[in-house]
Amino acid sequence: MEDLTQLAYSVDTFYFLVMGVLVMFMAPGFAMLEAGMVRAKNTSEILLKNVALFSIASVMYLLVGYSIMYGGGAGWMPEFGFLIGDENTTEAVLASGGETYYSARSDFFFQVVFVATAMSIVSGAVAERMKLWAFLAFAVVMTGFIYPVQGFWKWGGGALDEAGFLDFAGSGVVHMCGAAAALAGVILLGPRAGKYGPNGQITPIPGANMPLATLGMFILWFGWFGFNGGSELKLSNVDEANAVAQVFVNTNTAAAGGLLAALLVARLMFGKADLTMALNGALAGLVSITAEPLTGSNMASLLVGAVGGVLVVLSIVALDKLKIDDPVGAISVHGTCGIWGLLAVIFTNSEATVGGQLLGIVAIFVWTFAASLVVWFVIKSLMGIRISAEEEYEGADITETGIEAYPEFSKV
Repeated sequence: MEDLTQLAYSVDTFYFLVMGVLVMFMAPGFAMLEAGMVRAKNTSEILLKNVALFSIASVMYLLVGYSIMYGGGAGWMPEFGFLIGDENTTEAVLASGGETYYSARSDFFFQVVFVATAMSIVSGAVAERMKLWAFLAFAVVMTGFIYPVQGFWKWGGGALDEAGFLDFAGSGVVHMCGAAAALAGVILLGPRAGKYGPNGQITPIPGANMPLATLGMFILWFGWFGFNGGSELKLSNVDEANAVAQVFVNTNTAAAGGLLAALLVARLMFGKADLTMALNGALAGLVSITAEPLTGSNMASLLVGAVGGVLVVLSIVALDKLKIDDPVGAISVHGTCGIWGLLAVIFTNSEATVGGQLLGIVAIFVWTFAASLVVWFVIKSLMGIRISAEEEYEGADITETGIEAYPEFSKV
């Protein structure tokens, strides 16, 4: 019996680590998507933001974030500590009666790549006009404190978990959180030069590399199997293995539904098959199903993803009309569709309640948006958050990194 327990522990730990690696692979997905959706003159800078934010997230979550999120506390107030605690011993695993079934270090690794995902959402929304070091300063606070506090409320056993709020893999805890932080930054930052005219005109600013953006979307789709599949946490028995398979199928189905729905809506609205809307449609479907990829049927998942695909197109258009400039559509994909995904749980999981889901949506959004707005404002007051008009014209590659991504081509 002890041998079987240790074997199951090893299998589940290995599964958890592999799923974490898949989620880490979403980091290059975000980097490629954003690099393709910005102009050539801002490519190196957005890539630097993505590699730096992942490193900052890894360090800050190790130092304080994980302890805040999972170190204990009650209600709305987590306990504040440092580092990630001790590893499980063989004696403790055997004595747990199956309650401890994966390595504590594997849990940290899986969680830290989620934190980096939330921060990656911010980088695309503020692209092409934010100062590099202002962004990195915000990343320190976001990954070390803002994200872990609201993460504790649900996944750390805090107030939202006690209230019955359901969020299987993070439509709210990860995606809406990242979108709320991005929205606060975009509001203070303002739109890119030339994006909006004095009489309400909206000037499209196309990205420089659609093949790269498409590759980024496919990498994210691939990594999402780890994001949702790993959140089942366990694989080592028949029921859990079947559950993981169901999560994989529902995740894939929702992504496909989101892409097709966005493609059709874009064709009806714009008269063209818009590639960028199709890419965001797939991501919208993925975000939408992330709140509950297990209990719904395959057809229900298709519908959840398709509604997300419709909503993301409408949301991108609406934010543009409000002069909220988001170069990659991150706020719509992760915010609007994150909210829809949390509400969709009411229809796919009998344990969900309207009150619990609404409380989670409001609490996560208000905390993240308000805290982020304060942090962005402090950074703006201390060092500024926007590059100068001349630097924006020249491109952030030259002014912020000194390295052009495409030196042989025109900056525009």
